[in-house]
Amino acid sequence: MSDPRNPLPLTPLHIAVALDGAGWHPAAWREPEARPTELLDARYWTDLVQEAERGLLDLVTIEDSFGLQSSNPGRPDDRTDQVRGRLDAVLVAARVAPLTEHVGIVPTAVVTHTEPFHASKAVATLDWVSTGRAGVRVRVSSRPDEAALFGRRTVEPFEPGRADSADTDGGPITDLFDEAADYVEVVRRLWDSWEDDAEIRDAATGRFVDREKLHYIDFEGPHFSVRGPSITPRPPQGQPIVAALAHRTVAYRLVGRSADLGFVTPRDAADARAILAEVRAEQAVAGRADETVHVLGDVVVFLDDDAAAAADRKARLDALLGRELISDARIFVGTPVELADLVLEWREAGLGGVRLRPGGLPHDLEQITRGLVPELQRRGAFRTAYEADTLRGLLGLTRPANRYAAV
Repeated sequence: MSDPRNPLPLTPLHIAVALDGAGWHPAAWREPEARPTELLDARYWTDLVQEAERGLLDLVTIEDSFGLQSSNPGRPDDRTDQVRGRLDAVLVAARVAPLTEHVGIVPTAVVTHTEPFHASKAVATLDWVSTGRAGVRVRVSSRPDEAALFGRRTVEPFEPGRADSADTDGGPITDLFDEAADYVEVVRRLWDSWEDDAEIRDAATGRFVDREKLHYIDFEGPHFSVRGPSITPRPPQGQPIVAALAHRTVAYRLVGRSADLGFVTPRDAADARAILAEVRAEQAVAGRADETVHVLGDVVVFLDDDAAAAADRKARLDALLGRELISDARIFVGTPVELADLVLEWREAGLGGVRLRPGGLPHDLEQITRGLVPELQRRGAFRTAYEADTLRGLLGLTRPANRYAAV
């Protein structure tokens, strides 16, 4: 039953966990509980995702990028005391998926410098091997050093604190996000380029596929020209989940026009309401006002049964880092019970839930699954069993009709 101190909306609460290396604190790999020698081991990632599933979480996201991790978000650094290097997120997801049964798996794909045809095929494959639990978090790259890895284009350096044309029509960042929107459109069309019953597989007649149910997508835009069709049959979900992280108007626009799921970074409930209003406005402009787009608030978490212990652990990590941790998202230090209060406060502000970034792994993930989740269940605010077999089902989204199928 719901806690009378926290009147709850009728919509289900959604909880995601963002997995990145040894955790979101750059010094987390030096913690006694960390497993730094296993960061490139499939068992490590399997253990994390299985723990998330034991906690009945909706989904995990897996971070990725083309450049090495850096203490500066806009350029590489030369530090050797922090985790550097990572596995490909989509391939990690494909390895982990068959070893789980319910939790959604959403790897990050950098859409700048890559081709949507390749991404559509990879994510469709992930949906097949996970039996309908796949998604993709699209990410834009604005780092010149990452562009140099490919040599196809130049990218102007983006300085977050600089007031320029980043959020206005025609600015360099706007162009990158417009390209991302086209990328998602191509991917979605390719997922639909096979009708659901295109494969006949009739040995008696010798007919494996109905060629009339494979469709050219004929996409023409300023960034891509893709004829199609895909070579991978339509995924089990029809359309795997598309997600994006958004910090500002140009990214809220991408969520509103292209995504099923947006991750945002409010500082408090009032900020959450303002951000949500902006996302909904962008949905309306894109003609999607009637569609469900879930918006989850990101929080970096350091959790312990005792708030002082959580604070001491973060302080110890900050000392190893050489400064206090800063983040694009709110940093929470305390107990799972206190975090539950924040989660429900943001839910009352209109968010669909939270995406939690564990400060250290596996410690903070286990505090989420074994501390936060039971507390939310005690308050009647979170599921006690998985109620769907697909990620779309967990998020309350119906399986969409194929846009190319004859009515």
